[in-house]
Amino acid sequence: MKRATIISLAFILGLCLATGVFAADKDAIKKQVDTIVVAIDGGKTADDFKSAAQNKPSYVFIMKEDGNMLVHPSLVGQSLKEKAEPVYNECSKATTDGTWVGYEWKGNQKNTYVRKTKDGLIVGSGY
Repeated sequence: MKRATIISLAFILGLCLATGVFAADKDAIKKQVDTIVVAIDGGKTADDFKSAAQNKPSYVFIMKEDGNMLVHPSLVGQSLKEKAEPVYNECSKATTDGTWVGYEWKGNQKNTYVRKTKDGLIVGSGY
């Protein structure tokens, strides 16, 4: 009985710690996207953030409103709308204030923070 209680408490503690890490990751993702949007609104270009597509574990993507990927680890120059229309439809819900969207990608549930620049580019990152 005592052993089961200890195991249960350890599981609950692990879950609580994971939730805290999850919240920190969400904050970091949001900050990363917000920083890029502010920079683009201030005169930077999407090309200035090509290296952000290599960020681990939460890479950045930047696309035009029509779905053409400007920054992405593997889809630059391709249309997200043509490659994965359900994902495009969710990411297109981006606002200038930013919002979280969810979708399935290659069998996994993904959560992505997306935000529009003044000129309508969509910047996103997630987990």
